[in-house]
Amino acid sequence: MHTPMIQVRYFARLREQLGRDAESIEPSTGTTVAELRAFLCARGEPWAAALAPEQRILAAVNQEMARPESTISDGDEVAFFPPVTGG
Repeated sequence: MHTPMIQVRYFARLREQLGRDAESIEPSTGTTVAELRAFLCARGEPWAAALAPEQRILAAVNQEMARPESTISDGDEVAFFPPVTGG
């Protein structure tokens, strides 16, 4: 039997704060980017600090920019990363 999984990737300072660059997570049916972020924060530290609502974090689903209400499906890749500043 197939267990639904999504791949979550962390970039830049998030990778450093969390001490990992990726993990697999079993999603709830109809999970959104915002719900996934809240689920990760609920784990406690270091996720609570790194992904806190007041942190400006961007997300991509399958390498396309995503909004908090974007839906995540089985097999998707979700990336979280801080905004990039240029000069």
